[in-house]
Amino acid sequence: MPKAAILGCLVLLASNSEGRRVVGIDQVPPGSKCTQSAILNSFVGQPASIDLAARLMTAARAPKLRWVAAGQAVTMEHNASRLTVQLDAQSRVLSMTCG
Repeated sequence: MPKAAILGCLVLLASNSEGRRVVGIDQVPPGSKCTQSAILNSFVGQPASIDLAARLMTAARAPKLRWVAAGQAVTMEHNASRLTVQLDAQSRVLSMTCG
């Protein structure tokens, strides 16, 4: 395989290494703000996945989602449209907060 092709693959992998994926949720209108509710507690303990992200975003009416792995550093900026999901070492949901 040519070096340019290998380099191209590495660039693609690195650009997606932050785990940012766009999940199209028709039920969450653009400009919505995250809403904390008791229904979110039913997701605690579930393994992180794209499907779970979609269900969490729909339940919280959040157009953005941020996964936070165990021990991961995150910015403290508040974003009213974002649902932040804390994960344990096995990538299972520990808790969720808006912001």
